[in-house]
Amino acid sequence: MTFRKKILRQKNDMNDLEKYFRENTGNRIQKWMHYFDIYDRYFSRYRGTDVNVIELGVAHGGSLQMWKHYFGPKAKIYGVDINPHCKQLEEDRIKIFIGNQADRQFLKSITDAIPRIDILIDDGGHKMTQQINTFEVLFPHIDKNGIYLCEDAHTSYRRKCGGGYKKKGSFIEYGKNFIDYINAWHTRQPKKLNISDFTRSVYALHYYCGVIVIEKRPMETPYDLKTGVERVPYFDPSPRISIFKKLFGKKRR
Repeated sequence: MTFRKKILRQKNDMNDLEKYFRENTGNRIQKWMHYFDIYDRYFSRYRGTDVNVIELGVAHGGSLQMWKHYFGPKAKIYGVDINPHCKQLEEDRIKIFIGNQADRQFLKSITDAIPRIDILIDDGGHKMTQQINTFEVLFPHIDKNGIYLCEDAHTSYRRKCGGGYKKKGSFIEYGKNFIDYINAWHTRQPKKLNISDFTRSVYALHYYCGVIVIEKRPMETPYDLKTGVERVPYFDPSPRISIFKKLFGKKRR
């Protein structure tokens, strides 16, 4: 295969977000390239709807314009940044809030201003306190069928962001608890693990390189069913112990 044909094939395999990104001549966008397939996988069902999207981390505003283009004319896009100059990037269907992502009161004020959050993208400061605060304050306000996506979660391995491999308090270590929370239905140790609002509201967790996605969906107690006819006798694979050994222990020589 020639180099030209390879490039053309790769271009044809791109989703609309990646095509927009590569052809972008507007405001600057900076993204890891493997993110685009992840975005499209979870966001595509919202295209053409009146979706409300909030992205923490505005920078030059290019990604806000990308979301506006991708989701269509009914979408409303909200940006959050600590840089007051970002406010000048507002335009039709793009509103920007200025404040510190680590400030819980500021984050709470956003929930009063946005009637519904369908998609939350955390591409903000990337420090551990910022990511954890954002999750704890805003996640409960995401629509019951919404999407939470934290990108650049690899900063959990960077000391300058407050992270480190298996460091207590990093967002990755914090997020590992999510696995226990969605399985809390099955616990036999309620004093250690309880069924929570997270358990009742989260359908799935997805971990990618640098990205964590949480799909929300109202959940009920799991149950299983049996159908059909049993054909095979029950078999106990454990070692057989004679009645004598059960009663008297090992045989003496």
